[in-house]
Amino acid sequence: MTATPQATEATEAIPTIVLVGHGMVGQRFLEALAERGLTATHRVVVLCEETRPAYDRVQLTSYFSGRSATELSLTDEEFIEKHGIELYLGDPAETVDRAARTVTARSGAVFAYDTLVLATGSYPFVPPVPNKDAEGCFVYRTIDDLLAIEAYANGRAKVGAVVGGGLLGLEAAGALKGLGLATHIVEFAPRLMPVQVDDGGGAALLRTIRGMGLTVHTGTGTQEIVTDAAGAVSGMKLSDGSELAVDMVVFSAGVRPRDQLARDCGLTVGERGGVSVDEQCRTVADPHVFAIGECALAADGRVYGLVAPGYEQAETVAATIAADEASFVGADLSTKLKLLGVDVASFGDAHGTAPDCLDVVYSDSRSGLYKKLVIGSDGTLLGGILVGDAEAYGTLKAFTGSVPPVSPESLVLPAGAGESVQLGPAALPDDAIICSCNNVRKGTIRGAVTEHRCTTVPEVKKCTKAGTTCGSCVKVLGQLVTAELEASGVEVDKGLCGCFAQTREELYEIVLALRVTTHRDLLDRYGREGARGGEGCEVCKPAVGSIIASLAPTIGASGYVLEGEQAALQDSNDHFLANLQRNGSYSVVPRIPGGEISPEKLIVIGEIARDFGLYTKITGGQRIDLFGARVEQLPLIWTRLVDAGFESGHAYGKALRTVKSCVGQTWCRYGVQDSVRMAIDLELRYRGLRSPHKLKSAVSGCARECAEAQSKDFGVIATSGGWNLYVGGNGGATPRHADLLAQDLSDAELVRLIDRFLMFYIRTADRLERTSTWRERIPGGLDHVRDVVVEDSLGICEELERLMADHVSHYRDEWAETINDPEKLARFVSFVNAPDTPDPVVGFVAERDQIKPDLPLLTIGLRPAEDVLEGSAQR
Repeated sequence: MTATPQATEATEAIPTIVLVGHGMVGQRFLEALAERGLTATHRVVVLCEETRPAYDRVQLTSYFSGRSATELSLTDEEFIEKHGIELYLGDPAETVDRAARTVTARSGAVFAYDTLVLATGSYPFVPPVPNKDAEGCFVYRTIDDLLAIEAYANGRAKVGAVVGGGLLGLEAAGALKGLGLATHIVEFAPRLMPVQVDDGGGAALLRTIRGMGLTVHTGTGTQEIVTDAAGAVSGMKLSDGSELAVDMVVFSAGVRPRDQLARDCGLTVGERGGVSVDEQCRTVADPHVFAIGECALAADGRVYGLVAPGYEQAETVAATIAADEASFVGADLSTKLKLLGVDVASFGDAHGTAPDCLDVVYSDSRSGLYKKLVIGSDGTLLGGILVGDAEAYGTLKAFTGSVPPVSPESLVLPAGAGESVQLGPAALPDDAIICSCNNVRKGTIRGAVTEHRCTTVPEVKKCTKAGTTCGSCVKVLGQLVTAELEASGVEVDKGLCGCFAQTREELYEIVLALRVTTHRDLLDRYGREGARGGEGCEVCKPAVGSIIASLAPTIGASGYVLEGEQAALQDSNDHFLANLQRNGSYSVVPRIPGGEISPEKLIVIGEIARDFGLYTKITGGQRIDLFGARVEQLPLIWTRLVDAGFESGHAYGKALRTVKSCVGQTWCRYGVQDSVRMAIDLELRYRGLRSPHKLKSAVSGCARECAEAQSKDFGVIATSGGWNLYVGGNGGATPRHADLLAQDLSDAELVRLIDRFLMFYIRTADRLERTSTWRERIPGGLDHVRDVVVEDSLGICEELERLMADHVSHYRDEWAETINDPEKLARFVSFVNAPDTPDPVVGFVAERDQIKPDLPLLTIGLRPAEDVLEGSAQR
């Protein structure tokens, strides 16, 4: 992606645009150029100081929740190459010669420009206190800053302090807490987040954050950083005379425009910083130079620190270069965040500065809720503050500047309280801004559905860019798409299949509530009119079979998948309790909990593989797979495995597969908990649990993450204070890091939350929907999952725990039951009318001292019997 620096000259034939800085705003500028076709008519050069291309600073803290630097990236290499953009990483602009119209990079390369765009962003403000540069002092701005903080916290710090209680300060505090540090927050203002919330909101936020175990000091400043004999941080002195014993200090006390490059080349800057620009974001001192983002002092006299105004400035400059009319005269400063797990939002005139305005306030200090709406004298909604519950943010923000159709009092009351009203997005006017980050209005979203034929949220996001930055509007976006489809006469059929008009989630609730134990009964009572009395289809049979199996102990059904009707409902693999392979043979996968196995059991597996001529493979799930078994050999193989103490590994079913582990503190010098014991406990607890899709897990004994827990459906990472639980991860073709659900849990707390999470997933997911996809689709996303599973917001956690307890107490190994039932064993034949005859098409050839499928048999006919490997014959 990185180009090779070289001196260049601008030419009349190919005008050159030089962009200095490649952050979020810089990347949006490049996209705006491409959208207007300017990358085809201009040479575009980008000088980037960081060694990484643009990444999502809005989601920076999610790095500590499992997102990698790659996942944070906003830059598609294909985009850069397709548009011929020259991107120079780690090579920032050093000087600008405005007379010659050239930029000199750190590498010495000189680039001539026709248009220069400054997107240099901002730098962290560090108060001028003694020892501010001591070892153990950090700022919180870039991925490299986060890496440095993480490394120091893991090796040398137990107590940390964050200087600053604003947006980034609270995020930094959350990061330190997540790293296992006792954490102090020092804020000079009398309340947290002084710019976004008022005294009432600050008080609610303070109570909640203190309840999380963080120590907050407001109304006091940092006077001095205290160091030890080696020059490393050992404490802090505050302006109120108190002292803190800390090992690490993170400065997050605001930012300043990064305008030194502009100052050095003689551009006009504001008294408090920022490159002065006009309404087209053109610098007032030079028509060939523009400034956008946090380095620009806009025409309204403000420096905007949010990403949405920067995006609007980027689009304004691109339009101006294309000779289109555009201007930037100010922007909406509304914002919605989740800080330390607390929803905080402010919009419009949040502090009520308009004359004759009134406040409508709801406050519940016990629950940490604070809601304030600012209402004009004519009833217009002017702004508001939401702390603890920002569910209505998207709708309320869109109504700002208009008179809501209901009373303000009803909008702040929680659901179910008094005259509360929950307004849906359908009540919004078309000019209401749904996505403030990308300035997308409701009418644009409706047009994406009606004119561009978008039918899903991902399609609308791609078409309009709504919901692609901070993501706070995605829920409203989904509601709008569904409403518009229905209004257009498109029937949004949410049914499971042609047999059932209900979703999988609705069928689950029916089965649970009415104790329905068979697919036929469910279909006859609740199927579509034309499907009743039928056999069902290949979609609903396994889906309903899975629901019944997961609820079997509770509803009084048999949990054995080959029992009665259940056998006919199963997918092909479940029919023989084994995975069908490409040549018609099957695999055998015994469970090895936590990856721990004794030498005696290893010998048993080796002997079985040798005696039956099976291919052996150690998998990424820390178990041993045996391939090449004929269907009639499966009971013989499993009889020996069960006798040796093995159980089914359920590799064939939509169920728990494995719980990987590292060796943990028992053997590893870095381990802080016994990860093997925990992995074994979890695997034995959840074995055989039928779910909408397969489930994978892992337990790592320390933050080095050797078990790759953050790529699992539910993963556990040990901390000095207990266990951190991550959920919704996925490997495979569409990898996704899991999200942090809860941290520093005891053994009992961890198991209880996993019980709830898994049963809530099983209850609400669609068929064949992995936890990663479910977490993205479910309304409210991770926040909703956390509210339900951790906070019990729906009041169902007791039931979820009871359902899991039923599963655990009634677990039976499927293969142990099968080999002891002659009737069940009768199904394990290739030919019903010739049960003693093996399938002649299943053959093997030798490779690397083992076997592999003889695939030509499938296309050219049967091989003579003497050519088939002896190891593939029945023994």
